[in-house]
Amino acid sequence: MEDIIKDLSIYGYLILFFYSLGGGMVALIAAGILSSQGSLNIGICIIVAGVANIAGDAALVWISRYNKVIVMPYIKKQRRKLALSHLLIKKHGAKIIIFQKFIYGLKTLVPLAIGFTKYSMIKFNIISTFGACLWALTVGLGSYYAGTYFAKFFNIFNGKPYIAPLLLLALLGITWAYFTFATRKK
Repeated sequence: MEDIIKDLSIYGYLILFFYSLGGGMVALIAAGILSSQGSLNIGICIIVAGVANIAGDAALVWISRYNKVIVMPYIKKQRRKLALSHLLIKKHGAKIIIFQKFIYGLKTLVPLAIGFTKYSMIKFNIISTFGACLWALTVGLGSYYAGTYFAKFFNIFNGKPYIAPLLLLALLGITWAYFTFATRKK
């Protein structure tokens, strides 16, 4: 167990960076919990996750704006969800760019949708930076201060390893059901 904690303190920031390029919610929560246990530094975790999140969003916008032909085959089945993201951007503007940081599944779709439009990349990057900072602070500090409660909660699963995957599947199912319902043909 000590070796795992030592490895996490060495490679944890690197793992957090790469995971936060594409979202990072789960990794930042885990880093906050580990920080509350003394394995990582919460300040460094927040900075690493925020910078990676900003870079990941900027890369998605850039890739979808300048490589549409290459990206389109990969998101062919997600066209309706992409259209929903585009409509949300038109309706809510900057609020959806900030809010998408907190919603699993929208994290990649909103930047892709913005890349396919003529939305200003500079404006997007400014709003995305604000959103990433807000996201990293709230999720990082929230999980840090709730770390002891999370540790007690995870001790419940200690003897029942089948419960955690079931909860994860339920969460993914709810997210999938929402997007299926929101993008169905009328």
